[in-house]
Amino acid sequence: MAGHRAHGAVAVVTVLAAAVLAGCSDDGGDGGGTPTAPASEAVSRAASAASSLASEGSDALASATAEAGRWLEDITSGADVTGDVKAGTPKTDADGRTTVEVTVHNTADTTKSFAVQLNLTRPDGTLLDTVVITVDDVPAGRSGRATARSSHDLSGDVRAVVAHAVRY
Repeated sequence: MAGHRAHGAVAVVTVLAAAVLAGCSDDGGDGGGTPTAPASEAVSRAASAASSLASEGSDALASATAEAGRWLEDITSGADVTGDVKAGTPKTDADGRTTVEVTVHNTADTTKSFAVQLNLTRPDGTLLDTVVITVDDVPAGRSGRATARSSHDLSGDVRAVVAHAVRY
């Protein structure tokens, strides 16, 4: 039964990703589209769905991570701004969740938003959680910050890896 639930949640992420793609339009060649209000809402829902799915177990986590990666790749149409994103050192907050400050740098000549997939791993690369966050309205040539938070308590040595980033 748990496998069936996880598969259904992946389908929800897929449907939401399609809504995001339908809500973006190319704005003339600087590496991304401009989201409409429904697309921004879909980004939020997709991140929530991925978070819920990630807390269901390792198979579901792997599915959520792969789906998030495919979703971000589709939005960028091949552009990758992962190099413009830096993850800070993971910390544990008062609720036991792992938090990581994420900094994005906007190299475009207009204000842009970013969607970032952050993987939380063990030093050996074992995936513990995946988080999708957005950093909205970063002015041209400036940096913006957001804090990623794990979907469940993580213990031990946790590393933060920027898996993929999209500027839109």
